[in-house]
Amino acid sequence: MTPHLHPAATGNAFASALVVRALDQALHHGGRVHAIAGMQGSGKSTLAGQMVGLARQRGLRAVALSIDDFYLGRRERHRLARAVHPLLAMRGPPGTHDVALACEVLDALRAGGCVRVPRFDKLADTRLPPSRWTRVEAVDLVVFEGWFLKTPAQSPDELREPINPLERDEDADGHWRRHCNAALARDYPALWARLDSLLLLRAPGFDVVPGWRWQQEQGLLAARPGRTAMTRAQVDRFVQLFERVSRQALRALPDIAQWSWQQDAQRRVR
Repeated sequence: MTPHLHPAATGNAFASALVVRALDQALHHGGRVHAIAGMQGSGKSTLAGQMVGLARQRGLRAVALSIDDFYLGRRERHRLARAVHPLLAMRGPPGTHDVALACEVLDALRAGGCVRVPRFDKLADTRLPPSRWTRVEAVDLVVFEGWFLKTPAQSPDELREPINPLERDEDADGHWRRHCNAALARDYPALWARLDSLLLLRAPGFDVVPGWRWQQEQGLLAARPGRTAMTRAQVDRFVQLFERVSRQALRALPDIAQWSWQQDAQRRVR
């Protein structure tokens, strides 16, 4: 029987042995920017935070960043929605990030300077104003996490048929998915090139993602009670925005990532 490494007893944290392994792999590989990719709710941000905590215990200067913090603001996305397609008002898919800003921040961190990094408020669905961005001093290690890091674009033939009700009903002509795919091919490789290594948290399949994302939404609300969060129906619709690129990531990333950790439906790592 294949052994599993369970999350630690406290919350959804990863077992300390896994955190040690992830940090040691990153440091042994070299480079300054280590990436973690995985489906929504897979534990990317949790693992990134634990790696940074362990690195600091070892006397290293480290910071965790997320591609989510580089989402375009609500006003910019609504402008895209009017100009290109209404679905671009929703954050998440390729084409809804400020890739140039992400590259600029990573370059500044790599150069060893003092940097202000953006933060995105998911419950408010907008980026915080620059006055509230986090000030980061010179670092030895950046752990950069995101759900589709280093995922390649699809071929035109793969875009023809809708893969879920959202694409069938709200993108019948394929304009939205072609726009997102073009952005993935055109804009994101510059960001991928700045990621020195990649650890993949490999979900058993896309079918677990709606449940994982719902648990994540409940966690966000528990951390900030009184705020408005998505309902389960809204979460189920929301993850359909990510399904196409998520399935592409599940297919392609095992051959791209330096390390791949297989997860089961309970996020346990084999």
